[in-house]
Amino acid sequence: QVQLVESGGGLVQPGGSLRLSCAASGSIDGISVMGWYRQAPGNQRELVAHISSGGMANYADSVKSRFTISRDNAKNTVYLQMNSLKPEDTAVYYCNIIIQRRGVYTYWGQGTQVTVSS
Repeated sequence: QVQLVESGGGLVQPGGSLRLSCAASGSIDGISVMGWYRQAPGNQRELVAHISSGGMANYADSVKSRFTISRDNAKNTVYLQMNSLKPEDTAVYYCNIIIQRRGVYTYWGQGTQVTVSS
């Protein structure tokens, strides 16, 4: 079993910052990519950012230069630092990990709400 526990969402004013965390536990040997997706009402889930086990990061164009993804491999935790938040960043943010161990497996967190509003 794999558990992903997210934290850090909430309500913030435009221009503000939030930091999301996602801690993985359980049968997590072989974690490769860790990432964040988001889904706004009426929209499909979209990639925000992901980071490889070696630290290579990729970002959606809409968040480049504003968001930073990082990971602590010793703690099996991935972070998303979100700065200069905009109302269009409002969504449920989901943690995602990919485990490669005799196959490829994808796991999702329960989601955390981020609301950007004045």
